[in-house]
Amino acid sequence: MMTLTQLVLASHNAGKLKELQAMLGESVRLCSIGEFSQVEPEETGLSFVENAILKARNAARISGLPALADDSGLAVDFLGGAPGIYSARYAGGQGDAANNAKLLEALRDVPDAMRGAQFVCVLALVRHADDPLPILCEGLWHGRILHAASGDHGFGYDPLFWVPERNVSSAELSPADKNQISHRARAMDLLRQRLGLK
Repeated sequence: MMTLTQLVLASHNAGKLKELQAMLGESVRLCSIGEFSQVEPEETGLSFVENAILKARNAARISGLPALADDSGLAVDFLGGAPGIYSARYAGGQGDAANNAKLLEALRDVPDAMRGAQFVCVLALVRHADDPLPILCEGLWHGRILHAASGDHGFGYDPLFWVPERNVSSAELSPADKNQISHRARAMDLLRQRLGLK
């Protein structure tokens, strides 16, 4: 079991930092890699696991702190798991609205029964940059892709992701509600168990 009081999060995304800090609780303080560097490492891995480890090692190397990285995205069944690891850059780095528009176009005539998808989150925690035993935790959140955006909360593909167990889109969930059931919440639950956090 690892005792930690501070972690650097390998992300410049303020929404992700806030979400993960809320899930981690107050016993561990998360700071952003943005406090140390504005340079993003090139994500050269071919899987969520590879990219999470790559980002965690980079953040640990730059900050000198234990590092947590989250690599997450949307995997759509009909598209063979795309956009997958390219979720944030699906429309060439033009932002959430462009990514959502591209996804809707790709699924334009696809019926509901074939619009299954899952949000994927892999958390990688390294004690130092050369840690030979990263802690890896995966969370999957199953749903389907809507035909049009719905809801104002969240970010990314949340407005298009239908959550069957709540009968709403992810963007219609309150942040607190989403933090209970999302892919990130599921991965974080596993990480908290591994770290012995209550």
